Amino acid sequence: MVFPGWHRTFSAATVLAVIIVGCGPPSRPVEEITTAPEQISPAAAITVGEHDWPWWRGPARNNVATCETAPTQWSESENIVWKRKVAGRGHGSPTVVGDRIFLCTSDQAAGKQSVLCFSRATGKQLWQTEIHSGGLPASGGMHPKSTHANCTVACDGTSLFVGFLNNEHVRATCLTLDGDIHWQTELGYFVPKFGYAASPCLFESLAIYSGDNRGGAFIAAVHRDSGDIVWRKARNDADTYSSAIVADINGRNQLIISGDDRVAAYDPSTGAEIWSCPGTASATCGTAVWKDNLVFASGGHPARQTICIDATSGDKVWEDGVKCYEQSMLVADDHLYAVTDDGIAICRDAASGARKWRHRLTGPVSASPVLVGNLIYATNESGTTWVFEANPAAYTQVAKNQLGSESFASFAVCNNQIFTRVADGNGPARQEFLYCIGESSIEVD
Repeated sequence: MVFPGWHRTFSAATVLAVIIVGCGPPSRPVEEITTAPEQISPAAAITVGEHDWPWWRGPARNNVATCETAPTQWSESENIVWKRKVAGRGHGSPTVVGDRIFLCTSDQAAGKQSVLCFSRATGKQLWQTEIHSGGLPASGGMHPKSTHANCTVACDGTSLFVGFLNNEHVRATCLTLDGDIHWQTELGYFVPKFGYAASPCLFESLAIYSGDNRGGAFIAAVHRDSGDIVWRKARNDADTYSSAIVADINGRNQLIISGDDRVAAYDPSTGAEIWSCPGTASATCGTAVWKDNLVFASGGHPARQTICIDATSGDKVWEDGVKCYEQSMLVADDHLYAVTDDGIAICRDAASGARKWRHRLTGPVSASPVLVGNLIYATNESGTTWVFEANPAAYTQVAKNQLGSESFASFAVCNNQIFTRVADGNGPARQEFLYCIGESSIEVD
């Protein structure tokens, strides 16, 4: 039996093993790369503003807005500053830096993956850069709800960083703010079950990409200026989808990721593992959250679990059998808030896991809730957003809003405005839109 791209002779025992486990592509060993921190040349400083939303989960990587207020009521005719058509399809959230907004998108029929740029003030499209043409995964390697552009753009103030699955590899690309491609790097072989979902995480001189998959799982860090791989760490091969995130745990930076029936932490400068704790599930999608020394993660498939870990030791603190599979959770003060796939809002005491309240909204839910001041905004896949208080005493609803008919991307909230990506229609009539929700209206198309 010959697999594309593999030129080797199989023994009878090997062929039998392949028949037993199935005829999917075999795993390829990950070549680990290590670079001493003192050998890493400093990259240009990260220069984003206090009114920006520069990467997945916002400026502090926790989906907490720096502004204290944002609109709580909106509709197609109320509190819409602008509305613009978005070409193609994607689930990445808006990235907002300076006077621009950046989105990843894909055109499956044309086989293209691109980055779009819009004016923050008016929503008008400024440019579109094609990153890949052809090489998209076959439909058998995609979930019906997934897209070929799930990544949220990361911006360091002068450059953009994205990751796409293309030609059986995760490929990182760096662009200028004007859409010119600066470098592209092949990070690792990737065998998709449901596609590629992770977003890059910026840390000091590095852009870090997770690449969990059954064909040779890895996490890799590239230099932001050159695109050279600084370190690459092998992980256990598993179909899982979470993004890695850097958390400051008692003054020490830890790169945290869930999936593969565990939650693990790595040194973001070197890729060296710090700790690993069994938990969550084989497959997770959400990004871990944290408070002080406690890390919280949830999953997934086939197991259902939410877990709290002491990140100073890697020991489990508490667990329960409720899952948030696709979306990430949220910490506010001393409490952990979650909205499950089924649309159940839950408040727990963060330290003990004790449930404070549970309230049914409406599912299914894929987007992650965001905290603005003391209010939580949670959106389901039908475009309905509930606004409720971050109040451990009881579920207290402030508003309920409808926009579009389909919503998978999470909100970006900055400078008292909400930026969201939604869609209307089905099949060939489906159209994505980028909205700016604010207190005044100027233009809609």
